[in-house]
Amino acid sequence: MVRIPTNKWIAPLALVLFLVVQLTLPARAEEKITLAAAADLKYALDEVVVLFIRENPDARVETVYGSSGKFHAQIRQGAPYDLYFSADIAYPRALVEAGLAASEVQPYGIGRIVLWGATRDAAKMTLMTLADLADPAVARIAMANPRHAPYGQRAEEALRSAGIWERVKPRLVFGENVAQSAQFVQTGNAQLGIIALSLALSPELSEHGSYVLIPETLHRPLEQGFIVTRRAAGKPLAQRFARFMKGTDARATMTRYGFVLPGEAK
Repeated sequence: MVRIPTNKWIAPLALVLFLVVQLTLPARAEEKITLAAAADLKYALDEVVVLFIRENPDARVETVYGSSGKFHAQIRQGAPYDLYFSADIAYPRALVEAGLAASEVQPYGIGRIVLWGATRDAAKMTLMTLADLADPAVARIAMANPRHAPYGQRAEEALRSAGIWERVKPRLVFGENVAQSAQFVQTGNAQLGIIALSLALSPELSEHGSYVLIPETLHRPLEQGFIVTRRAAGKPLAQRFARFMKGTDARATMTRYGFVLPGEAK
């Protein structure tokens, strides 16, 4: 004879079955996302992530900063990034063409390069131009490596346009990315640096240095964009973050760090 469980056993059995099912289910795909971001976004994107988590308290967002060119190569080789933010929109476009993206390229801003020095004498910096770098008294000049960093490429273009590239080349100190270039100036390993406006406007750098904008006519625009990678095609959290980047809070943060936003006049 089959015995039917009495009511006093039904609830505990149901609880055990529920726990077993929960333990065997895969983790939610949207628990965590990893962002690969150009170094010029170090402070701006950090703030955007804080705002995003405030609206999505269960989300975990890890951000890795570096050079756009290196991230591009790593994603082609299968690196586990969910969103890719590049200081040169050409890199994510190439990934879309290669079938390695789960979204179209989303422009998020145009960056600017500046001449930055670790001095509080803003008036002195304002009077400086790239031509001043030709003075041998400026022993070391920091910039990002133009082989893989868009800010380094634009810095080289500007120096060539100013007609001083060959004269300053022996005194250049190359950082792996634009943030490291700023660190060289901060630590005294270079007297001046060509860095991102977004970094110069950050609390960390603005309190310890001054800058002057480098004319945009001296280099190609730093049009920037991001994609959701193919790896994140099934991650709702990645899509949610992509939408958040187009929202009011994220756009306001990007503006505060000197980016010209899509759809806005320079």
